[in-house]
Amino acid sequence: MRVGLYIFVAVTFISIMGAFAYTVNPADYSVDILDVPINLPIAIWSILPAILLLIVTISHMTYYGLKGFFKAQRWKKDADTLDKALYWSVLHEPREHKFIIKDIAQSARVLGSANVDVFESVSGLSPRLSKALNLVSKIKSGEYVDLYSEKMGNVLQEGNPILIQNRLNRLNKDEKFVEDVVKSPNLFSKAVQTKALEIFANSANFTQAEKFIKSFDTKSFFIMLDRVNSDDDLEINAQIIEKFVQELKFNCKDFVHIAKVTKSYIAPDVNLSQFKKFQKENQKAQNAYLYLLFEYEMIDEVERYLDEQDAHEFIKFRAMLDLKRSNKNYKLDELIDINSIC
Repeated sequence: MRVGLYIFVAVTFISIMGAFAYTVNPADYSVDILDVPINLPIAIWSILPAILLLIVTISHMTYYGLKGFFKAQRWKKDADTLDKALYWSVLHEPREHKFIIKDIAQSARVLGSANVDVFESVSGLSPRLSKALNLVSKIKSGEYVDLYSEKMGNVLQEGNPILIQNRLNRLNKDEKFVEDVVKSPNLFSKAVQTKALEIFANSANFTQAEKFIKSFDTKSFFIMLDRVNSDDDLEINAQIIEKFVQELKFNCKDFVHIAKVTKSYIAPDVNLSQFKKFQKENQKAQNAYLYLLFEYEMIDEVERYLDEQDAHEFIKFRAMLDLKRSNKNYKLDELIDINSIC
């Protein structure tokens, strides 16, 4: 029963009971309490216990009503805190939250160190949680979301997988962003750097790449180098190749790989002069230099070079030289797997 209705019914009942008692006996009755005479109509004395009971009952109901109200407020506050905790965990940005109710705190505290992944759509959620799930769902499906327009530009921290995936999505759609990442790779995660370099290397030419040479790695360099063909030489030249060699750490196979491409797109005298310089500065380029000497049929140069080396070195090239001395008209790649000369 509602408190207001209860009070109305109780007061009505007490009034009826008092009126009935007064019609039966309208006389007064006096009682001494602590030597103080109290003179009241008998009708009042008859309803006094009911009035006292009403006061006690209302006090009791008020106490437990307030107690229930404050408990409900604590539940409401913890429910809001739980919603916040789920929001941050869905965004993979778990944060510590304080819960008032012990039973909730014992379980919900784990959200301060957990990421929540939702694999199906869920209805009936709070607006805040629905927004987070919708944003994550879009990003996971490959869509790029402008976080600043969603007023979440500073919500996701560096290293957050959702932020990383969103940037990867953007790389597939925004050429300008690709260039921004290649230009300033330290501002982005390794995964974003790698993807941006891969996309850039698959679309840029060597003149464009020269501006961002410090951002390149060997993998991206060779992606671009392997795109060179007779239809498009990607503006490759000796000066740019030298800059990449100075910047990146190439091994023996890498130098041979470069030589296999440049032999067809850089003038022989320029290319050979460049690799002669490379092998003087880096022993890992020696096999590539010998490879070019054979390719350009400079057998005398090969012989002089090998005579300057120890007898146990460059065995495959020495065998090829012996065949050439015997006037055997073999090509180097007919006898040796170029990819295995190192």
